[in-house]
Amino acid sequence: MSNNKRLYSVIAGTGSYIPDNIISGESFLKSIFYENGAIIEKNIADIISKFSEITEIMERRYVDDHLLNSNIATIAAQKAIADAGIDKETLDHIIFCHNFGDIEKGSNRMNMLPSLAAKVKQQLEINNPDCVAYDIIFGCPGWVQGTIQANYLIQSGDAKRVLVIGAETLSRIIDPHDRDSMIFSDGAGAVIFEAAEAEEPTGIVSHKTQTFAGNYSSLLIMGPSGNPTIQDGNTYLKMNGRKLYEFAVVNVPQVVKMAIDKAGLHINDIKTVFIHQANGKMDNAIMKRLFKLYDLDTVPENLVPMTISWLGNSSVATIPTLLDLVLNDKVEGYKIKTGEYAVFASVGAGMHINAFVYKF
Repeated sequence: MSNNKRLYSVIAGTGSYIPDNIISGESFLKSIFYENGAIIEKNIADIISKFSEITEIMERRYVDDHLLNSNIATIAAQKAIADAGIDKETLDHIIFCHNFGDIEKGSNRMNMLPSLAAKVKQQLEINNPDCVAYDIIFGCPGWVQGTIQANYLIQSGDAKRVLVIGAETLSRIIDPHDRDSMIFSDGAGAVIFEAAEAEEPTGIVSHKTQTFAGNYSSLLIMGPSGNPTIQDGNTYLKMNGRKLYEFAVVNVPQVVKMAIDKAGLHINDIKTVFIHQANGKMDNAIMKRLFKLYDLDTVPENLVPMTISWLGNSSVATIPTLLDLVLNDKVEGYKIKTGEYAVFASVGAGMHINAFVYKF
């Protein structure tokens, strides 16, 4: 490598899997929601309407009964490999970011043996033993952290191509008696990062991660059903929505600014923000707070592409899916241009917050 050149991690290909099953708000009209062990007596249609107003989620997607998380991840990975136009045997690493492994329809039991990355490698029929496959469990920010890990591998010279997958089937781990269950969705996104020599910065130019486990790890946990009559020992995804909202709005902007500062940039240099699709209202508040850190009162239009209204929150899959859709002109009003800077940012169970700055 030339003395004037450095190794950077650039996007070589993307792919996603969006389930066909559209779950509208009306799908929950027969639900019975509980809070603090008691049935919520409010009109169910009003609950659904208020939920959509707060989160901006009108629809979410659930996988077909026969599919597992590793299956939909493989589909997204196949698309990314085809998009990159590479030989799959040239992949040096497969990093699969998830939180719940493979869950059979109706089982509520997580299967992580072998690792889902190993399952994907098997399903892709990659024979090269030097293609190392492993999982990252990092809450919703998992795909962003997997990307940061891929960047380390590439910059160290250990890898030339890394496949980073974010996929989840949250429909199989939610509590049907918890109104928060309406947030969650299924999906998969995959991105191939490739080593590139360049004299000027390109690809991933900076990143920042923080973990706030001490006081906030209990905001997203596994717990029993809200219905006290269910005593089957199963646990479900549970979150303290109000406290999580407050935590994210205060802390995410700080971490994003650290990543931007580390790149030597200003928020006005950023043309697109790929933020975890967690809650529409929360994401809007995060962006307003971020601009306040720069003494700016207005968030520019067409800065933040959003898919949460029709895809819901698929955890680690939201950002790579969003990226794939934007790059393929499937999010109206958004077009990435060469030379533009973008920020990728996420927050979730841990509590972890991370961000990286990318130059296209």
